[in-house]
Amino acid sequence: MKNLVLFIILAGCLLAASCKKETKSENFKLLTEPYWFSDSLLVNGADASGPGGLLSKFKGEARFNTDYTGTFGVYSGTWRFAANETQLVITTDSLPLPLTTNIVELTTLSLKVTTSFPVIGSDPINIRMTFKAK
Repeated sequence: MKNLVLFIILAGCLLAASCKKETKSENFKLLTEPYWFSDSLLVNGADASGPGGLLSKFKGEARFNTDYTGTFGVYSGTWRFAANETQLVITTDSLPLPLTTNIVELTTLSLKVTTSFPVIGSDPINIRMTFKAK
């Protein structure tokens, strides 16, 4: 009986030691640790952050929470990585489709994303959003 109790305790310790916490990627940590503030919001190379601008509602603070929720200017919703963490997808009820962007730069100080939207009968709209960590 004494050996059985010792075996159960030892097995429990081994099981507890073998359970690893889910480790988050470096990109996850870089994205979720700082508060981000918009630096430049461009459409086809021109500022689109002013009143009435296509990206004016993204102006201000962006926060990517560790539970995959967040705020993105005036929007709130969810976010996720895609394409082996080279894309950032933002989903919100306020936009008709998820916003899928390519991550151009993600460092402790800077987040730069780009995307392109096709426009029927015209050239696509090219978007670049740059955020600085605070």
